[in-house]
Amino acid sequence: MYDLYIANKNYSSWSMRPWVLMRGLGLPFTEHLRPFTEKYVPGEFRSFSPSGRVPCLVDGPQVVWDSLAIVEYLAERYPGVWPSDASARAWGRCASAEMHSGFAALRNQCSMSVGVRIRLHAVNDALKSDLARIEELWADGLARHGGPFLGGARFSAVDAFFAPVASRVETYGLPVGAASRAYVSRLLAFPAIAEWIQAGIAETWRDPPHEEEIMASGTVLQDLRARP
Repeated sequence: MYDLYIANKNYSSWSMRPWVLMRGLGLPFTEHLRPFTEKYVPGEFRSFSPSGRVPCLVDGPQVVWDSLAIVEYLAERYPGVWPSDASARAWGRCASAEMHSGFAALRNQCSMSVGVRIRLHAVNDALKSDLARIEELWADGLARHGGPFLGGARFSAVDAFFAPVASRVETYGLPVGAASRAYVSRLLAFPAIAEWIQAGIAETWRDPPHEEEIMASGTVLQDLRARP
């Protein structure tokens, strides 16, 4: 049994990736949720994570941190983490690595919060560029591998890496085309992702830095979260 350390489901896009992957594939793990709150002290996660960040996977004496490293660790042990087809697998790794290291405008301007709905003050050129590249990736993956997921017929790690993007599209009403919107809807309806989002909405924790980022980005239209 693995131990997976995560932060708030409302805020933590990095934690979301391995959690929905493991849940979606039926991989066994015990969840350890360590929330960001007003009492959070930077560095306190060092007690379980060498980097002091989440997610972190513990497998007996082996500690694996960083979402991409966790996915690759699991891929060495379980089929289905990446697509079975070699070409689709290579494409999925490339798209996931690009998501892992890029799209700074999307991250900075659209901080994750699964439980609110916001109208952005503006969609600037940098954000438009990020969205255009994401749509290009999605269209390419779906066309190459036949859908309904990016690597083909089955949900895999590459879809898990884009799950937080789907959440952001929903939160901020981001302008994407019909095909991208359909893919977002499929991801949001995937049971593990829907479970994560509902749990995030049920959380009562609030972290001031995250809240400030979210509220500064636009006008809050709806707050679905449970009251503190």
